Amino acid sequence: MNEILTEHLRAHVDELAGKIGEHNVFHIEALYDAEVYITRQWEQQGYAVRRRTYISHGIECANLEITRRGRSDDMILIGAHYDSVSGSPGANDNGSGVAALLELSRLFKDVVPETTLRFVAFVNEEPPFFFWANMGSMVYARNAKQNGDPIRFMISLETIGYYRKQHGSQSYPPFLKYFYPDTGNFIAFASNLKSKQIMQECIQAFRASTDFPVESIAALPVIPGIALSDHQSFWRHGYKALMVTDTANYRYPYYHTSQDTPDKLEYASFAEVTNGLFLMLCKLANANC
Repeated sequence: MNEILTEHLRAHVDELAGKIGEHNVFHIEALYDAEVYITRQWEQQGYAVRRRTYISHGIECANLEITRRGRSDDMILIGAHYDSVSGSPGANDNGSGVAALLELSRLFKDVVPETTLRFVAFVNEEPPFFFWANMGSMVYARNAKQNGDPIRFMISLETIGYYRKQHGSQSYPPFLKYFYPDTGNFIAFASNLKSKQIMQECIQAFRASTDFPVESIAALPVIPGIALSDHQSFWRHGYKALMVTDTANYRYPYYHTSQDTPDKLEYASFAEVTNGLFLMLCKLANANC
C-alpha cells in the first residue's frame, strides 16, 4: 500500500509544484490550474465537489469541499491550503498537505465511517492573507460557525513531506529544544490547550496504527509556530483543531523559497505518515478499514 501511496503522492506534488509552479492570487492562472487539478482528482474519485467562493482583491477565490457521509452528522474536518507563498512553487508548503488530502479522500471512498469526514482545500493561507479576514480558512470557519456545522474537530495538514535522520537536523523555538529530539525524523501534532484532549486521542490512534515517530505539543498560540496554519482559523471561531506538520521552517531549509521543489521531499516517509493518518482517521471515525 505504501508503494502505491508513494507514487500517488509524488504525482500530486509534481503536478502542483512542478508543472503548475507558484500558485497564488499574484499568479492567478496558476492558482486556478491548482483548483482545477484538485477538483478533477476528487471528481475522478467519485465525489461531488462544492466550490465555496468569495471575492478578495477583486478576484473570485474558492475553498473546495467534499464530504464522505457517515452514519452520523457529527463531523471531522481535514483540511490543507492549496496556495503557495509568493516566490515559491510550494512542493512541501503545501503541495505535501494537498497530496495527502487527496490520498486520504481516495482511501476513504470505499470505506463507510460512523462519523462524517469532510475534506477541504483552502485557498489564500499564505501572506498577505494569513490571520486576516480574507484568509480562505477564516472565511470557511466563519461560515461554518454561522451555519452551525457540527464539526467535532479540525485537522490541518501543513508541510508534511520532509524527514531527516541526521542529528542536528531539527530545530525549535526558544527552550523547546530541551524537551524534544534534535533529529528531524518525526511527524508533529500541535494544538492549543482547549484542543489538547482531542489531539491526544489522535496521537493514541496514530500510534496504534503505525510505528512512525510522532511528537506533540499543546500550548498557547503565542508560542512560535503553534498557530501557523489553517487550524488557527477554527480556534478563533470556537472549534477544536490541531495541526499535523513536519515542523516546516524548524526543519525544512527550503521553506518559503524558490527551492521548495518536488525533488526535496522524502516520499517513503511521507507515505508512511499518510497511511498512518488514514488508519488514525479510521479509528477516530469508527470505520472498518
